[in-house]
Amino acid sequence: MRLKDILEIYHKELDERFGVHEVDSFFNLVIERYLNLKRIHLVLKPEYSVTKTEEQPLFEALSLLKLENPIQYILGETEFYGLPFNVNKYTLIPRPETEELVDWILTEHLKCEDKLQLKILDIGTGTGCIAISLAHNLPKAKILALDVSEEALHVAKQNAVLNRVDIEFIHNNILDYRYVDSISKSHKFDVIVSNPPYVRDLEKAEIQPNVLDNEPHLALFVTDDNPLQFYEAICEFAQLHLKDKGILYFEINEYLGPEMIQLLETFDFKNIELKKDIFGKDRMIKGIKRLID
Repeated sequence: MRLKDILEIYHKELDERFGVHEVDSFFNLVIERYLNLKRIHLVLKPEYSVTKTEEQPLFEALSLLKLENPIQYILGETEFYGLPFNVNKYTLIPRPETEELVDWILTEHLKCEDKLQLKILDIGTGTGCIAISLAHNLPKAKILALDVSEEALHVAKQNAVLNRVDIEFIHNNILDYRYVDSISKSHKFDVIVSNPPYVRDLEKAEIQPNVLDNEPHLALFVTDDNPLQFYEAICEFAQLHLKDKGILYFEINEYLGPEMIQLLETFDFKNIELKKDIFGKDRMIKGIKRLID
């Protein structure tokens, strides 16, 4: 069958749900992944045909897309901050706003003269996208990454190998100090960063079905009555394990910016900065640990 005929089937089956441009994007990703062809191939060779064997994964991907499986899970991979990452059902799919968080950290620390001394902890690492992107761009830094999910850490370790960076991975629960404290006694960090669960149950109606039905709820949702649970635990942890003048960075719920400022003030952080993402949403915050007199 001609490749352009398969593309027409994709549009017929998916356009109403996803739109023409998104379907084109899906198809380009699929043919690159399974046939090692770039989208320009269809332009240069409009009559290009594929065998039955080559067709099979294209139609399998179509079937999964019709069920609203994320394209990243179908392909088992995605890109974040210009780097390749494996993903699966145990990990969140890295998002552009998290790239902005990474960029913010790098903008402020690439200029540091003593990069060799930088020690960074990523809490709730998932795919490892934050830790690995930082390690790739700050090769002299010592970076640790923590997650409660063994399955997610397995993927993160694969991604560290894939991107040729050295990271110390820790399987622990930031909500349980009996364990976290024991692995951190020897560490004082210059930077602690986290993109923890922050979507409240009341906001589930705003979540697209392909996210709600596929991505791990453990990494997404918090209860309505305690939405800052993880942020509070990390702030407490930072009191002990962040250096004086060290910086705490968070990705946050866009609706809870004022509450996050108040939380950081409660823990005596200074120079608190709430930052908007490219869509104008309050999505990141940082605070500097006050120097103890």
